[in-house]
Amino acid sequence: MVRKKYTSHFTAAQMITFGFASIILLGAILLSLPISSKTGEATNFLDALFVATSATCVTGLTTVTTAVHWSFFGQLVIITLIEIGGLGFMSLPIIFYLITRKKVGLGMRIALRQSLNIEGRSGEMNLMIYIMKNAFFIQFVGMVLLAIDFIPRFGLEKGIWYSFFHAISAFCNAGFDVFGDSLVPFQQNPWVLSVISGLIISGGLGFIVWYDILDYKKTRRLSLHSKIALLVTAGLLIFGTIGFMLTEQNGQSLVEGNFIQRFFNTIFMSVTPRTAGFYSVDYFSMTHAGLLLTIILMFIGGTSGSTAGGFKTTTFGILLIKVISIFKGKERAEYKGRTIKETTVSRALVLFFLMLSLVIVSTMILSISETVPDVNELGLEYIVFEVVSALGTVGLTMGLTPQLTPLGKILILLLMFIGRVGIMTVVFSLVSRGISNKQTFKYPDETVIIG
Repeated sequence: MVRKKYTSHFTAAQMITFGFASIILLGAILLSLPISSKTGEATNFLDALFVATSATCVTGLTTVTTAVHWSFFGQLVIITLIEIGGLGFMSLPIIFYLITRKKVGLGMRIALRQSLNIEGRSGEMNLMIYIMKNAFFIQFVGMVLLAIDFIPRFGLEKGIWYSFFHAISAFCNAGFDVFGDSLVPFQQNPWVLSVISGLIISGGLGFIVWYDILDYKKTRRLSLHSKIALLVTAGLLIFGTIGFMLTEQNGQSLVEGNFIQRFFNTIFMSVTPRTAGFYSVDYFSMTHAGLLLTIILMFIGGTSGSTAGGFKTTTFGILLIKVISIFKGKERAEYKGRTIKETTVSRALVLFFLMLSLVIVSTMILSISETVPDVNELGLEYIVFEVVSALGTVGLTMGLTPQLTPLGKILILLLMFIGRVGIMTVVFSLVSRGISNKQTFKYPDETVIIG
């Protein structure tokens, strides 16, 4: 009786928030051990905590070089944290329940629904099992495809490990690599860039979208969520590719290779800001227009209920639909013969405001605590890039992360955590019973002049 009374005090938001925090803390402890570093020395706990947060929140920002600093054990801990963070820490209790054959309680089901953003759907257990099976299958296929190139290049043992590590890191949109300089050595290798891009897009599309796509033969329909996600994803990939073709054609970031190789790198530049973190070009040498485009793509991110972070393609799509509906003289957000709930539109607006506020406040703090290098005409974009990359759980950097002060590390660490768990989830977890959305009365209407 006492146990039931105790667990009832935890809301779904608190279970998700504290669950992620617990996994991160455990990972930090393991990474701080001497066995996790190549030198056999204990790693500074703040650095271990930073890397554990980055891995669990599938970001990719790191204060130490993964390939140089961590031993095989340390890299194994990192890739395990990435897998858990990518699929969601709720995958651990699901595996436990499957092994022990125990019945999943209502509280766990509610938390599972919220972690997958499927509050309006049932069959969460079957969906989670389906998600895990398909995720492992896609990662295995990606591993095999990468092994075609990596085994002849690095040998059997290293080739298999590199394929395994980067297939998981790419699918989970983590961006961690064990090469030392990400995919720069493969800048002229369309095969590796294509496989990594495919894994990134697969993970960033979202589990619900994949479920709808694979079930299309039976149902002959896609949910509105999937339609918006696919349309916005395709639009952003095309927009990004064309944008980088225009901004970087005379820049220093794409100076090597023939037309085909430059074309694949341009596509990759459009794919990886969608919270992946891999890079094949030097962002330090990109044009200001290219950096701004990258920041926009990082801010939007991937799809809800996926391994990706950011503002989310569906949230961005809902705001676009609302704007278009207003211009058409409609009071409601309507698309494809469906009306989007006003509560959903309001939630999207609140999320946009909160994310923008976090970017502004964090940029102000880091502009005080950190030093901008006096080279290459760098300015505020040096800090904004890092802030958006952390909040969007992207992992791209212009070089600020390794130079962060302790205050900067803590702030970026918190941004990665908020970006992965979700601003709303973190806020609701701080309130013991969440925020009630039921109101029994309505105040009189009043007009306020805007615009």
